[in-house]
Amino acid sequence: MADTNVLVSAVLAPAGVCGRLVTAAAAGEWVLVVSPSLLEELTAVLSRPKFSFVPGGQVVRFVAAITRVAQVVPDAQQPWPKVSPDPDDDYLVALARDAAVDALVSGDSDLTGLANLIPPVQTPAAFLARVQQGALGSE
Repeated sequence: MADTNVLVSAVLAPAGVCGRLVTAAAAGEWVLVVSPSLLEELTAVLSRPKFSFVPGGQVVRFVAAITRVAQVVPDAQQPWPKVSPDPDDDYLVALARDAAVDALVSGDSDLTGLANLIPPVQTPAAFLARVQQGALGSE
């Protein structure tokens, strides 16, 4: 499972690490897991003024493509476990646990700094290396 920032980075840099992760998911090399709330957050983030250079049609197409290639699971039910210094990240951990993914992919230091988290948090680069080695199941 990838956090919203990973997906936003995929839009901004399709040839970068995050873009390659999305391409690999679309090719069936790994299973990207998302939820309705994560998709709503993705749309909201990409609609912010600082991303106004991304055409609205591209945002709609990207979110639709993610919806097609990903496994869409129900949102995690509250209360979420309090595990991150940023309480806004707790829903991601709850969602990752509920979906029983092998890893939560994030570059967010509030998440990557968490030790012994289940599932573990991996940076996009580390996770891409696992994808390229064929060493995973659903994320």
